Amino acid sequence: MIFKNFQIIFFDGHCNLCNTFIDFIIRYNQKASFKVASLQGITAQEELPQAMYQNLSTVVLLDRNERIYTHTDAVIRIVSQLRPIFKIFLIFLILPRFLRDPLYRGIAKYRYKFFGKRETCRLPTKEEREYFLP
Repeated sequence: MIFKNFQIIFFDGHCNLCNTFIDFIIRYNQKASFKVASLQGITAQEELPQAMYQNLSTVVLLDRNERIYTHTDAVIRIVSQLRPIFKIFLIFLILPRFLRDPLYRGIAKYRYKFFGKRETCRLPTKEEREYFLP
């Protein structure tokens, strides 16, 4: 465990949609409670089970208590922590995952087709470096 003061969001570094989500997180991450890392990176290999970091079809949240969340569980928990007004998204946790996750999985399946794919993983800008882990 390399952290205690923040949570880590793992994402597909080649996915344009995923990178847009990371841009959103960085923009609203005012408490600096999140760091981000590519699923293709060293941090993912050190902190996640192999099957998890090899599955590029989901965002992964590793919280301060070493709990791992994926799919809509991860997205809802991430977004709800960015701003007080976003806590409203927690209401979606009432819905069982079998109702929430199919839409997520459908978007994930076709994300490269609709949103494109980068040839290499994202390189953070100078301003973003404090949020990124290797």
